[in-house]
Amino acid sequence: MEEPQPVEPDPAPPPKRRANGTLGATAAAVLAFLVKFKALLYGLKFLAVSWTFILSLVLYVAAFGWRIGIVLVFVIAAHEFGHYFAYRAYGLAVRAPVFVPFLGAYTAGAIAPDLESDAYIALAGPLTGLVLAGGCYAIGALDRDPFWLACASISAFLNLFNMLPVPPFDGGRIIGAIWPPLWIAGAAVFVVAAVYLHVPIVFVVLIALLGVPAMLAAFRGHVDPRAAAMGNVARARVGIWYIATVVALIYLLGEAHVALPAQGAL
Repeated sequence: MEEPQPVEPDPAPPPKRRANGTLGATAAAVLAFLVKFKALLYGLKFLAVSWTFILSLVLYVAAFGWRIGIVLVFVIAAHEFGHYFAYRAYGLAVRAPVFVPFLGAYTAGAIAPDLESDAYIALAGPLTGLVLAGGCYAIGALDRDPFWLACASISAFLNLFNMLPVPPFDGGRIIGAIWPPLWIAGAAVFVVAAVYLHVPIVFVVLIALLGVPAMLAAFRGHVDPRAAAMGNVARARVGIWYIATVVALIYLLGEAHVALPAQGAL
């Protein structure tokens, strides 16, 4: 009779994972994915902005030389980020600036609830350019450096040109908040400025195509619904800001232009 063989005990079943441990691991994985996905979105957003900036920088440097090219791009960038942060200050949705080589840049944002706010958002770009021009002029005057004086002159000129009181310039948007029929006078000023500055006809035609629809709408009696809430006091405030900015830009442009020959060319 055979002796009974010892029976080996069944191996212990693997310990069950706690449900909360599984949920915790899953949540951690999802969180890690979301963080990476958010980082990817920010990366794509930065790439969308940066590639137009870099393209403009390369083309401006190729066309005007590295010093002037860099100054032009950064002056435009400062102007556009003035608009960008103004939108943010009013709590409005806004997209990052998009650069268009040899035409400038634009910043698309939500429509402001009232025309006065809309005018100040438009004014924020030239005001930022004014501050930049003033800072460059101060450095150039103190150090007697023609480079900074040239930067002041470029910033003042570009932002002053943008204050022309006709769409699609910022000046046209500001004047539209005061009284749209003034666009007719603004169009005449634009034509005179374009002839005097020898602006290429392609640029003039493009500006006309962008600005004429708004002017025709105003001529046909289309009124912005926000205009009803725009009182005379608000119009006066916007007008004062507009005139003060234009005068300050003209002054800085003149001072920088006069100081440049004495200090040398860029």
